Order: sequence, then C-alpha cells, then structure tokens
Amino acid sequence: MSRWGGDRTYWWFSGPGAWRPTVVQVSSAFVADPDLIEQLEKRAEPVAFGRDRVLFHQGDAPKGVYILRRGSAILTNMSDGDALLSVEAGPGSLLGVPAVVGSKPYSLTAEAVDGAEVSVLACNDFVHLMNTEPTLSFRVLQVLAEEVRFAREALAQL
Repeated sequence: MSRWGGDRTYWWFSGPGAWRPTVVQVSSAFVADPDLIEQLEKRAEPVAFGRDRVLFHQGDAPKGVYILRRGSAILTNMSDGDALLSVEAGPGSLLGVPAVVGSKPYSLTAEAVDGAEVSVLACNDFVHLMNTEPTLSFRVLQVLAEEVRFAREALAQL
C-alpha cells in the first residue's frame, strides 16, 4: 500500500524573484499513535512562530523533535535550490526524529502551514525519554520505520 495520500500544489520560492508551483505529496508516514503523542506532549513546549513559520532548515543542527498537534507542515528536501521532494505531514506527525536520534543535521526543511499548532521536545529531553522509557522507544522506532518505507517508495517514484 502506498503512503502517498494524494497531492496538492503550492507556490514555492525558488530564487530571487522566482516563484514556481511545487506538487506536494500528502503522507501519513510521520504520524505516531495517539498515546505516544500524548506522552511526548507532556514534556514538550509550544512553538511560537516567526513570520516565516519555518520549524527547521535542512542542514541545521537538531534542536528537538517537533510534534504537529493541529494543521499541517510542508517538508521539503532541496538540492541546488530545487525541491527534490515535498511532503505534507498532518496532525499527529513527529518531525525531525531522524536528526535527533542520529545526532545529524536535519535532512529536510519543515514549514508550518497557516493555522498549524506545533510543540517541540528538546533533544536532551527526547533522548532521556527514549533511554528511560523502552515502550516509548519502540513506538518511535515504528515511526522511523514508516519514514524509511516512505522514503523508499518516494525514490521508486522518481
């Protein structure tokens, strides 16, 4: 079964004075079970958005795992100024898990769509929780497994 839930077109800034349409795939690959979200939310802080609503940029050092409580976010992988892949994540999604778990820079840029409500669980708090709560750790592994499946399906579609 494909993780592609359809597509939508957004206008994406691709350089000085250049806006172009980008097709965004809708995916459930980042969605965690409600109990896991509830457990993480207890320790997370709400995110206050700036003007650009960017949660994190591709290449940035990880600051935490972002929990998409309401609304959606667009995740984009860029190469030489072009979007290679754009994905829309919905409510219940965990964003940035691979970067935090792997202690590597974020591999995508995440931007909250208007009306989104997001919380962040700082890296140290997330890692501590994963080290002390094995049941939650396994559920996070399930989210990572879905992301891997999604990435493989996306590659097969290119």
